[in-house]
Amino acid sequence: MNNREVAKIFADVADMLSIRGDIIHRVLSYRKASEAIHELGRDVNQVYAAGELTDIPGIGKTLAEKIEEMLTTGKLEFYEKLAKEIPPTLVEMLKVDGLGPKRVKQVYETLGITTLAELNTAAQEGKLRDLPGLGAKSEAKLVAAIAALARHGDNRTSIGEAWPLAQEILAELAQLPGVVKTAVAGSLRRMKESIGDVDLLVAADDAAPIMDYFVQMPRVESVSGHGPTKSSVVLHNGMQVDLRVLPLERWGTLLSYFTGSKDHNVRLRELALKQGLTLNEHAFTPLDGGDEILCASEEALYKVFNFPYILPTLREDRGEIEAAQKGQLPDVVRIEQIVADLHMHTTWSDGKMSVLGMAQAAQTRGLRYIVISDHSQSLGIANGLTPERLWQQAEEIAAANAQMGPDFRILHGTEMEIRADGSLDFDDGVLARLDFVIASLHVSLNQPREQVMKRIMTALENPHVDMIGHPTGRLLPDRPGADLDMELVLQTAVATQTILEINANPHRLDLRDSHVRRAVELGATLAINCDAHHVDHFELLHYGVATAQRGWATAETVVNTWPLEKLLAFLAKRK
Repeated sequence: MNNREVAKIFADVADMLSIRGDIIHRVLSYRKASEAIHELGRDVNQVYAAGELTDIPGIGKTLAEKIEEMLTTGKLEFYEKLAKEIPPTLVEMLKVDGLGPKRVKQVYETLGITTLAELNTAAQEGKLRDLPGLGAKSEAKLVAAIAALARHGDNRTSIGEAWPLAQEILAELAQLPGVVKTAVAGSLRRMKESIGDVDLLVAADDAAPIMDYFVQMPRVESVSGHGPTKSSVVLHNGMQVDLRVLPLERWGTLLSYFTGSKDHNVRLRELALKQGLTLNEHAFTPLDGGDEILCASEEALYKVFNFPYILPTLREDRGEIEAAQKGQLPDVVRIEQIVADLHMHTTWSDGKMSVLGMAQAAQTRGLRYIVISDHSQSLGIANGLTPERLWQQAEEIAAANAQMGPDFRILHGTEMEIRADGSLDFDDGVLARLDFVIASLHVSLNQPREQVMKRIMTALENPHVDMIGHPTGRLLPDRPGADLDMELVLQTAVATQTILEINANPHRLDLRDSHVRRAVELGATLAINCDAHHVDHFELLHYGVATAQRGWATAETVVNTWPLEKLLAFLAKRK
């Protein structure tokens, strides 16, 4: 079994246990284990072989034994026994908006319904309305929710789709009378690569008119809830958006609570109890009945714990609280520290702008140097460059450098294809003449691990290859990327001093955050690039920076925070 398969079984077990009605802590332990394995930056088989399963956050002795069973037998006996009591097909029903575990259990035990299709038929035939706690209105809502699921699907939404949409809605709400502050919360504020729904927060004294406006926005398809301080809607694109409104003086606790993660919040509440306080979205409250402690900012909240401010991108209960307690919280890379972009395309291959146009746009955004890295010859679909065209391009780059002046530099590079047969697209003689060489996988990503690993290792071990672009080649949400032994890739990159890219395009975010974290632990060198094919793509940089932050990467480990002289010296030394 691989990471995805182990994580899927644990996730299904968590859902089946919740339907059965097990205690919440047992359900959460399996859910957290699923997330930990899914986000693990290493092959779980290698972690098991090294005897380090219990080093994974959330994995104790019992869960480690279950992982061992899956890895050695290909199945989990506990899951199979549970499946005889709770049919696994019931899990699919939990995807329906408004249908929780208790209701799923009710329709199963009362009506014998085991699939989403059976549920839909029963609802349309009016067989649910007589169940305790339902009724005709609730039944109609379920029919609509099942139809919405069929229209929109249940895939998590890419951060690249969710973030700009959330900003548009917030900008609209910010114009309303009485609105003092607005913010994104939840997994979107923590900048996870995909999100289940969008959480929005507003600070205002009078919530009612804001709620009324929110549920009536033209982009709203249906209203799931409309309360005094919280409303929930489904947009025409299928995305669920929740809005909460509280007074400004409670903004810090509100923002912290609804940003999460759930595990980070649990740790904060436990620490508060040790200080004689309870903590929720409204305030700290002394256990002895004293006055509330209000926090108008998150900085004020963390000050109660005597912590420095913890960035939202770090709040996953992956050691950030312990680091804060010890004064060892990493000073992660920030967007204003990025001074270069080392991966972009022009009209010479599949880009939309000229060399000069890309350089001028980069300078306008505060960058000091760039690498022009158009595709190489074998990627015909992208109009890849032959060596002859590469040298013609060099003349245009020289002319553009002269026009840009001494305060900006354009380096000449290539994004060279790692071919399906394992060879590189240019020979060493061509590569030696370039300022910067990227090697990337684009084709035959579904090759067996042994075969695709030979390809990536060929690039890593070539002294002329300076960086591996978007290492797995994944495209979110549909293409998972090559089945690489990431631990070996990362270790080899450290040994050869090959830079690994964090591709900021939200359809890639490759390296993913868990691999960044492992790369940082091993001492790898990273770069955050936009892979821009148009000047507008420079605006994607913040997604890559957030991914780097989630992996605890500091500016020193990210080469495009370095001045040009330092980068050139590094490249010369490694060759």
